[in-house]
Amino acid sequence: MFDENLIVYLNGKYLKLKDANISPMTHGLHYGTGVFEGIRAYKIKKGTGIFRLTEHTNRLFYSASKLRLEISESKEEINNICLELLRKNNLESAYIRPLIYFDDSSLGMKIGANKTSTFIVVFNWPKYLAQEVNVKISPLRRISEKSTICDAKISGHYINSFMASADAKESGFDEPLLLDHKGAIAEGSVANIFFVSNNNLVTPQKGKILAGITRQSVIELAKDLGYTVQEKEIFSKDIVKFKGAFFTGTASEITPIKKIVLEDGQEISFDVNVVEELKEAYARIISEDSMDEKEWFTMI
Repeated sequence: MFDENLIVYLNGKYLKLKDANISPMTHGLHYGTGVFEGIRAYKIKKGTGIFRLTEHTNRLFYSASKLRLEISESKEEINNICLELLRKNNLESAYIRPLIYFDDSSLGMKIGANKTSTFIVVFNWPKYLAQEVNVKISPLRRISEKSTICDAKISGHYINSFMASADAKESGFDEPLLLDHKGAIAEGSVANIFFVSNNNLVTPQKGKILAGITRQSVIELAKDLGYTVQEKEIFSKDIVKFKGAFFTGTASEITPIKKIVLEDGQEISFDVNVVEELKEAYARIISEDSMDEKEWFTMI
């Protein structure tokens, strides 16, 4: 999948992916003690730009602070490295993955025993989910805010997503929907969720979810279009009153949901057409014809 000649960044150096050697004794590999971001660059009217780079970098540093990871580079340096990697790899659109993790200095749990490494790669990656998806409520609960910092994008958290996703796909579905420890709807494996009823959007509240940057962008766009947006607890019994539903995320962008199967087997179907206005509005923002009216892009 990955071109071994891609130019990547590792601890102050630009080198080919095949030369980016990381020890099997890396703490982050054994324990998931790393943080990352998923960012997209798009070719728009005035050139190639990175979508909401500042917000992504701010969240990267927030997540790192929760793991006591001290990033060697400044926020400005991280931003410039992302832009430089697009140049070096001659990419007009791309997926960007910064990863900050504890190195191989120690395998213990002692704070301060490990140094921090910085790895950044850019590559072509199409939209993650299908155009429309079928979803099931996962038997696994989303990691709790009582057991971790659940709004930080910590590598180790994603075993929860991976296992829920594997279960959904083995059951014939495209994506799981995880509930929180109270039984309220949280999010998909790698995406936030919205429900639509007329000109009203309802989405799970912050504090128990990853507060997605695409999620926030959609909230802003929706308000521009005249929608009201509520952030509140939603339970399975509430789903039947909505006309539409969709996922949002950097990798998935906006993905309409065709149906959700509840834990008791009940199927709730949705009209994917009610998502079209929002989907088109978001698509215009990231299209080659975009004029970046909202100034969400950092240009090369």
